[in-house]
Amino acid sequence: MITAIVFVNAEVNRIPEVAAELAALEGVSEVYSVTGQIDLIVMVRVRNHEDIANVVADQVNKVPGVTATETHIAFRTYSSHDLEAAFSLGLD
Repeated sequence: MITAIVFVNAEVNRIPEVAAELAALEGVSEVYSVTGQIDLIVMVRVRNHEDIANVVADQVNKVPGVTATETHIAFRTYSSHDLEAAFSLGLD
């Protein structure tokens, strides 16, 4: 699985609508509304590198209200949450 982190700037009056539309796109696993110089962080999880272009260039950038994007490709995942899930037996 390939993960891309996409920083999205959006028209201020459309941030909630843009976030909802982005979250509904195939390949988008999460959308976070954040503080700082960007408005939204979009997590894209796909099987192939080509799919990133399909999601970001062909879908994310075309959502009405998106004004700019910056895409980062993750090389590795370091997450205790992921490790716990991988080794969990499902017992509480």
